[in-house]
Amino acid sequence: MKNMTKNFTLKSVLLWAGLIGLGVILGLVFGGGGAAPGGHDHEAQADPAAEATMWTCSMHPQIQQPKPGKCPICAMDLIPLTKGGGSTGGPRELRMSQQAKDLAGITTVPVERRYAEAEIRLYGKVDYDETRTKTIAAWFPARIDRLYVDFTGITVQKDDHLANVYSPELLQAQQEFLSSIRFGRGIEATRDKLRLWGLSDETIRSIESGGTISDHMDIDAPSGGIVIHKNVNEGDYVKTGTPLFRIADLSRVWVQLDAYESDMPWLRFGQKVKFDTKAAPGHRFEGVVSFVSPTLDPNTRTIRVRVIADNPGEMLKPDMYVRAVVTATIAGGGKVIAPELMGKWISPMHPEIVKDEPGVCDVCGMKLVKAEDLGYTALDDNAEAPLVVPSSAVLRTGTRSLVYVEVAKSDQPTYEGREILVGPRAGDVYIVEEGLMEGDMVVAQGNFKIDSALQIVAKPSMMNPQGGGGGGGHQHGGHGGGHAAAAGSETTMVTYDVSPEFRAQLATLLEHYLQLQEALANDQLDVARQQGSAIGKAMDGVDMTLVQGDAHNAWMAQLAPLRDAGTKISGAENIAVAREAFESLTNVTLSVVRGFGVAAEQPLALVHCPMAFDNKGAHWLQIGENIRNPYFGESMLQCGKIVERLATKNPSEGEQPEQPKHEH
Repeated sequence: MKNMTKNFTLKSVLLWAGLIGLGVILGLVFGGGGAAPGGHDHEAQADPAAEATMWTCSMHPQIQQPKPGKCPICAMDLIPLTKGGGSTGGPRELRMSQQAKDLAGITTVPVERRYAEAEIRLYGKVDYDETRTKTIAAWFPARIDRLYVDFTGITVQKDDHLANVYSPELLQAQQEFLSSIRFGRGIEATRDKLRLWGLSDETIRSIESGGTISDHMDIDAPSGGIVIHKNVNEGDYVKTGTPLFRIADLSRVWVQLDAYESDMPWLRFGQKVKFDTKAAPGHRFEGVVSFVSPTLDPNTRTIRVRVIADNPGEMLKPDMYVRAVVTATIAGGGKVIAPELMGKWISPMHPEIVKDEPGVCDVCGMKLVKAEDLGYTALDDNAEAPLVVPSSAVLRTGTRSLVYVEVAKSDQPTYEGREILVGPRAGDVYIVEEGLMEGDMVVAQGNFKIDSALQIVAKPSMMNPQGGGGGGGHQHGGHGGGHAAAAGSETTMVTYDVSPEFRAQLATLLEHYLQLQEALANDQLDVARQQGSAIGKAMDGVDMTLVQGDAHNAWMAQLAPLRDAGTKISGAENIAVAREAFESLTNVTLSVVRGFGVAAEQPLALVHCPMAFDNKGAHWLQIGENIRNPYFGESMLQCGKIVERLATKNPSEGEQPEQPKHEH
């Protein structure tokens, strides 16, 4: 012990200070927080050791011994676990002193009714606007004598010459027109025939006045645009109706996006969409949802959403990849509110046509419909705001959702665990369906510490819903809503049997995560930003069709948080923002590794730092035994301990993670 003391560095002192601080918090919880100054609280002055039946570690509640001593994992002094557990009340209640609450950093917010905003992130690519593409076909049998446009990709203007053709039938039709004029019969019929064959009114008048006819004719472009298909060559003979060219007007384009099943409740015809592409950095485009597919792709479990968008300067090219965002305002019952469309009439074919009164579409002539008929709702009594709670307040373990509510049952802060039914997540809040009332005070920060304390006293908690047994191996990584179970936890982790090909694709994602972890440990913000961007690219390379059924749904659930974290890191203004997003990335990456298994060259280690984010604690994954803390970097590079070593193959194939070897 003397040698250990001599070898302490400042970093070690800070680490142990954090561990002791958390132990003090939980010690205050279990000891009742102490009496007020000058008071005579005999219950608080009672010796807890006299009533203790077991001694436990505030950092590792799975450690329980019949007598005082040191924790075999972290060497902290054990604290008494009294018969009352330092807590009174119901099976999910925890009472603590105000001092313990302050040290634990517990904050509460009221459950409120307000309209929530859901931000739906979509990915897709640019496509031609089919309504702005023209196919030029042969109006009569002919031979292609000359091509003015002899390659695709060329830009043409309206009435530009495309080809010159020879046709005896054309010559015969002109002769019939002159004969009808000479005899005064069938003039209009023969004139219409020439017009339908593509001869301009000017050309027809010239034939009529001068009597000059020709067996050759120029075929002109009916509109401007890009020649995207050329189907003939010089010398080809074509029949009536043979396609010759196809021209696309790129002044307006379609953007074809893929939306997941979970996004469907928030998507509506006529919604505004903002999107960008890497080919035009710094430029934000806007469009309007013009079509939501009524069918679901059974392989990808996605629906196609089509957006129409103006294309200034033709910056958008077909097949460019884009990232899009749709923001939906949510009312009660999952209804979508669009105040700008209230009382409006919209074309069901052309969403850009919006009018104040009923009528017909200026483009297609179809009758306009009410905005409400397209799935929007008015801001009236039928649009009651939903109950919402911060996403950080909700602890989720697969099928269960739990919050801790502050209850007025004592003069000391008292918290009650409550299972609730949540709807979809909308931005930074969850919509609550059952279990809470407006005005309930839910714990927004510090809920993991409450959960851990309940485990210590063997009460039901998120990780130990049945209570008893000391709670297993709960980790105190509560910042930002993350939570991981260490080895020894009683939580059942669902694993999926996936193909080696899919697992190999996930390995690329893990590689960028590990490079990001190393960059943050080295205080390299620029490198961290690059790896955050690379994570998005790696996800684009994962073929979602390789997984089916429950495994596919599980992967789909990880996409949005993975992309969100990668985007936040790539655009982080400073390294503190990147580190906060990295913790969120760690939580979802850990879920991916546990659920699917990832082929890695070396075993992965799950490391915990109890001092991260003002002693709230956080985890990360790394390769190797040498601790490299991404949350502190060089200031406390070796702050942390390995709490678990993870198998890097699919757990469903029988390989199990190694037992954790805890380090100080």
